[in-house]
Amino acid sequence: MTVTIRRVLCVLPLLLVAVVAVRQREVLADGLGLVTTARWPWLLAAAGVTCLTWPAAACTRQGAVLERLPGRRLLAAQFAAGAANHLLPTGLGASAVNLRFMTVCGLSPARSSAALALYLLAECVGRVGLLGALLVAFPDALPFGSLLPDEAPVGPFLVAGAALVLVLGSLAAVRRVRTVVAGFLRTALGEARSVHARPARALALWGGALAFPALQAGVLVLVGRAFGLAVPSAHLAVAYLAATVAVALVPTPGGIGSVEAALVVALVAVGGAAAVATAVVLVFRLLTVWLPLLPGALTLAALVRMKVI
Repeated sequence: MTVTIRRVLCVLPLLLVAVVAVRQREVLADGLGLVTTARWPWLLAAAGVTCLTWPAAACTRQGAVLERLPGRRLLAAQFAAGAANHLLPTGLGASAVNLRFMTVCGLSPARSSAALALYLLAECVGRVGLLGALLVAFPDALPFGSLLPDEAPVGPFLVAGAALVLVLGSLAAVRRVRTVVAGFLRTALGEARSVHARPARALALWGGALAFPALQAGVLVLVGRAFGLAVPSAHLAVAYLAATVAVALVPTPGGIGSVEAALVVALVAVGGAAAVATAVVLVFRLLTVWLPLLPGALTLAALVRMKVI
């Protein structure tokens, strides 16, 4: 039974890639067609910067645990996790891959979960902090007024907030849930204190958390230069960070669909022409999502077969 399940898991990523590619074939075809119209030196530089995002993610993962993880396998796991993250709803694929990887490396499930929570917290703080710093440095980079509707629908947000409070209150009333949550928080806080007591681990954690969104924003800037998008680089970086923060809660695999729409709107808001902005976003997603998707899925299948995850 175990062998059968492992064989299914080896084939499943490839099937999911095929399904996603068929459903998004028009976007994929448009992106491939636009590549030929761009200036190649900028695109090659963008591809090189894209390759640096996986070491940045691996650096952050290593910084979230005290034990030294096997470097090559950790890097391969991040490449595979990137593919899994674009095949499953927001963050679930990468989280599952990394949880399994850390468990195989000898960490207990509780400590693996605590390390994952610390990684997600650092990633969120790094992205939002970088956006805040750029907005302070360039306050006119993104005209938020043009992005917000004149009459925002407050009712749905109030209902969603009330429902969230009700659910959390109901869970807090269950003693067993409180015990589990309290135990997890103790483990997570203990891991966070231990990691920050090691300067090398803290530097890896927060340095990687800042480097990853900065590198992704750099890819968008380089693709924009490849198409001659007449927008300052800092404004492009702000547009990328604002768009990705805005769609972080949208439960789509890898943000496919929602990220493209948000990026086009953000690039137009910072002064880009709509047609050029659309071309930039399509090629940006081609480099960061579609081209790595198949080799990432093959890597995922290989790691499952080798029992690394």
